Amino acid sequence: MKIIIIGAGQVGGTLAENLVGEKNEITIIDQDMDTLRNLQDRLDLQVVCGVGSHPDVLKKAGAADADMLIAVTNSDESNMMACQVAFSLFKTPTKIARVRSEQYIIYQEHLFKHNDIPIDHLIAPEQLVTKAIKRLIDYPGALQVVEFAEGKASLVAVKAYYGGLLVGHALSALKEHMPNVDTRVAAIYRRGKPIRPLGSTVIEADDEVFFIADTKHIRAVMSELQKLESSYKRIMIAGGGLIGAGLAKRLENKHNVKLIEFNAERAKELSTMLNKTIVFHGDASDASLLSEENVEQVDAFIAVTNDDEANIMSAMLAKRMGAAKAMVLIQRSAYVDLVQGGEIDIAFSPQQATISALLTHVRRGDIVNVYSLRRGAAEAIEAIAHGDESTSKVVGKQIQNIKLPPGTTIGAIVREDEVIIAHSDTIIKANDHVILFLVDKKFIWDVEKLFQPSALFFG
Repeated sequence: MKIIIIGAGQVGGTLAENLVGEKNEITIIDQDMDTLRNLQDRLDLQVVCGVGSHPDVLKKAGAADADMLIAVTNSDESNMMACQVAFSLFKTPTKIARVRSEQYIIYQEHLFKHNDIPIDHLIAPEQLVTKAIKRLIDYPGALQVVEFAEGKASLVAVKAYYGGLLVGHALSALKEHMPNVDTRVAAIYRRGKPIRPLGSTVIEADDEVFFIADTKHIRAVMSELQKLESSYKRIMIAGGGLIGAGLAKRLENKHNVKLIEFNAERAKELSTMLNKTIVFHGDASDASLLSEENVEQVDAFIAVTNDDEANIMSAMLAKRMGAAKAMVLIQRSAYVDLVQGGEIDIAFSPQQATISALLTHVRRGDIVNVYSLRRGAAEAIEAIAHGDESTSKVVGKQIQNIKLPPGTTIGAIVREDEVIIAHSDTIIKANDHVILFLVDKKFIWDVEKLFQPSALFFG
């Protein structure tokens, strides 16, 4: 596939890195030649220096025969204009833009159409991050929760702790412990390295376990791996930007929410915008303010300002002062591994959420969901099986007879409204939503080919 990426920042650079090894022809446009040279030294791609929405720059980048344009600069307007120019002059088939302003997102149904602003897929990072944090609040103790088939099935990452019923036991004991709940362990990471989960695999404390289950059974399976945490009731949010405000809005009806905002004018605006959230004007790393607001009684302190260092410092302070859980937003994804797991329980990256959303639209075959896991090393995907036994490599076959790439696990199948946990003798049918876990995302191309029916299929 020939793909043009506009914007060589963290999102554009990481996306190029994800796609370049997957038999794609990538050209990246940016105004900073030094950044482009750096990328070209590391990756096999073409670079063009210039303004990504300028017709001559797009022409030079090969827009005339590009399959897809992805605009991820820091300017919503530049991204929208690039899509418009690509459509009007070059008839680029698929156009994707990162748009962050709430003003555009509110009216997206009316704005982004072929007759108006021709954007095929709009990526709103703040909304994606807000949803991801909300899922972590809903499932206390989870490191990551991703949903498939419109929320029917979920893949959950948890750390196994002493006290979890399964710790010290083989995976085969899961069925004995929970005879009425079917689940599949898709992957285990031990001391940072993946190990293949077999029935005889004994779960150790500190293992990072990815399991897939019907969404209604998540809490039950989590209880096997760690002592279940109580539901979060008291939430403190540092930062009243799009993520902080959006999160408070989603949580305030079922939780006691306090929000600290440094800018006095924005704090005043938020106090009128939010119904039940208590808004404070102040510095979230001010120990006296945190003490006054009883941070030691808080179930989750969530720092989501635009400043990584401020987020890290305020979350560490809150945790030391007694907050049960500390979560932080980290713009620089290189920081995520450094801070997570110590005093900070969970660090999340808007870049990683954006990459996951972008990959969903880039993958070949009918792939409807892609999640980048473990900071981009692994992937979980939801693919729809099309065709029949003569045109498909998967339809009509038992899972044990499907030639899956190394380190790839089929975790579950969603068939209409039923979640079927995958076993070796499970047969895949046409239109099944198949959920796969890839320990090594370099095999994604093989998975895509597996789910592409032959040319004889006319579905």
